[in-house]
Amino acid sequence: MNPYIEIMRPGNAVMGAISIILVALIDKSISIPIVLAMVAVFFETAAGNVINDYFDYNIDLVNKPERPIPSGRISLENGKNYAYLLFLCGTICGFLISYLTSNWIPFIIVILADIVLYLYAYKLKATPLIGNLAVGFMTGFGFVFGGFCINNPTIIMTSIFLGFFAFVMTTAREIVKDIEDVEGDKKDGARTLPILIGKKIPAILAVILIIIDCILCPLLYYYHIFGILYLIIIAIAAILFIYSAVLILKSQDEVTAHKSSKYLKIGMLIAFLSFALGSFF
Repeated sequence: MNPYIEIMRPGNAVMGAISIILVALIDKSISIPIVLAMVAVFFETAAGNVINDYFDYNIDLVNKPERPIPSGRISLENGKNYAYLLFLCGTICGFLISYLTSNWIPFIIVILADIVLYLYAYKLKATPLIGNLAVGFMTGFGFVFGGFCINNPTIIMTSIFLGFFAFVMTTAREIVKDIEDVEGDKKDGARTLPILIGKKIPAILAVILIIIDCILCPLLYYYHIFGILYLIIIAIAAILFIYSAVLILKSQDEVTAHKSSKYLKIGMLIAFLSFALGSFF
């Protein structure tokens, strides 16, 4: 694979654009601003991946030497400039969306995403809990961005709810992943929450966040945002979420944390499926 494509992690970037697709499905519409929003999220996610590799150069030399920058296929300087180019492309898309819709909130959101993604790679990733919150924030922000690109008050409120759901569950999963990666992170000199205060309290915090999302799940049906199919599918996701919470609460060893993280990821994918199908049935 071409190193400039590989370093973007295109699969990851496409996954980021799914939040826009889900919001478009809820609105049952497609437009130029929505297409531009998908492209913007793709570029922003790709830019975040590239700048992350730029700042992780020394760590990747040891842990992941096959990556484009440490392997020498992309120079450190070119990697940085490539990240800036991708950020610029995403920002231009945000500007065009705001120009076409006469609503400057999408452009502001993209600028904010530029800042958060850069700061995450530069500093926040190594900051206890703040790094987890930053990842959750960016995941949830995709939905909110999609809502403001459509610029329909009902869709905006729905996208904020979905964004909050994604923010809370992603943050919970990031904490669980930190519990799973304690040994490796110690060797890298990382300062994650489980390293600083032990695994039990972060596990409890993750469980609280999971429970909050499970409580919120039925509200989208109750307020007639989604139909009965949503309620059926989201119930399956909620079972996986609760099972994950029970696992990590009972034991915080690496194997159990890995299982909990995996089930949280599967549950989130099922939840996103429920958002898509629930808007039709």
